[in-house]
Amino acid sequence: MTSEISGSPSASDRQTPDQLSDLTDEQWRERLSPQEYRVLRQAGTEAPFVGEYTDTKTTGVYRCRACGAELFRSDQKFDSHCGWPSFFSPLAGDAIIERTDDSLGMTRTEVLCANCGSHLGHVFAGEGYDTPTDLRYCINSISLTLEPEQD
Repeated sequence: MTSEISGSPSASDRQTPDQLSDLTDEQWRERLSPQEYRVLRQAGTEAPFVGEYTDTKTTGVYRCRACGAELFRSDQKFDSHCGWPSFFSPLAGDAIIERTDDSLGMTRTEVLCANCGSHLGHVFAGEGYDTPTDLRYCINSISLTLEPEQD
């Protein structure tokens, strides 16, 4: 799958963490577009205010674009005006992995998909947003797909 925006794997195509950990860089490159690969597998960042989901208000579940794992719900998304989709909490504590990121001369907390290990973005605390957790999960749109809620 090498489209511009390839989309999330369907339920039947989703793989377990063990299956995904065996994928080579070449296999990831075949599954993802060059832009998706740069962000998801090389911890890149998309430009602010250009992502597909920055201002989306659609009700549904946000999934990892690389593996289809459920990550965030739309009712946990808020307008942070930072240029990327922002959430105050992940879907479940085990949906993501947080780890220290000392790149760019500062210490941040990187957010990864717990299912496939792909880079999603970063989480920031104590910024004063009026949210239940005072956390801002700043996630690259290109790392996500949105599964709209069915009526």
